Amino acid sequence: MKILVCMSVVPDTTTKVTFTDNNTKFNTSGVQYIINPYDELSLTRALELTEAQGGSVTVIHVGLADSDASIRKALAIGAQDAVRINAEPSDATLVANEIATWAASQGFDMILSGRESIDYNSGLVGGLIAEQLGLPYINIVTKIDVAGTEATAVRDIDGGKETVKVALPLVASAQKDLTEPRIPNMRGIMAARSKPLTVVEPTGASAQGNHASFELPAPKGAVKLISPENAGELIQILHQEAKII
Repeated sequence: MKILVCMSVVPDTTTKVTFTDNNTKFNTSGVQYIINPYDELSLTRALELTEAQGGSVTVIHVGLADSDASIRKALAIGAQDAVRINAEPSDATLVANEIATWAASQGFDMILSGRESIDYNSGLVGGLIAEQLGLPYINIVTKIDVAGTEATAVRDIDGGKETVKVALPLVASAQKDLTEPRIPNMRGIMAARSKPLTVVEPTGASAQGNHASFELPAPKGAVKLISPENAGELIQILHQEAKII
């Protein structure tokens, strides 16, 4: 089985978010970047499938050279090789077009991504890749297994879960319950140094949107404590001040 895992690189969740250039750009100064957690789940499940059935796992990332350390981590976790498309990942359409164009001739049985990146949360890349390649797409997968040329997946839907069977090849995106992410060990870290990381120049796909501006959420308001014996005061505040009843 030949699996491609799409990987994005995102700020660590402890990052203090600030903006520059009149709130039109994210301030990258001092930011620690990590593999997108949902993509780590895709990578781990891809490794589990190929370890059980044979095959290889390739990681692909659209980004610049400062992402190479994170790509090497993916190789340390267990991917056999990696590809970096040398372009600024300015929007989901550009990323999906670049990945789909490269993957079209590679003969992958499965393309996995995370359900979304934790920075922009658009959740578009997997579906756009599937559309570009004319492949079936299963979103928000919490379980996926392969038998022969068919995959069985469980995915989240409103109010429950749905089990679907799809013929390979396919595209799927990972939800948080898919598996437990792996931590690279010393052997994997050493091996990652010699694994191939191929840099590919972009095809010139253009972004379909841009970010006009950013703003932080409004700060939390002051807390007003009401005695549990004074329900009348609470009702009055909810009615006259909060205006929710």
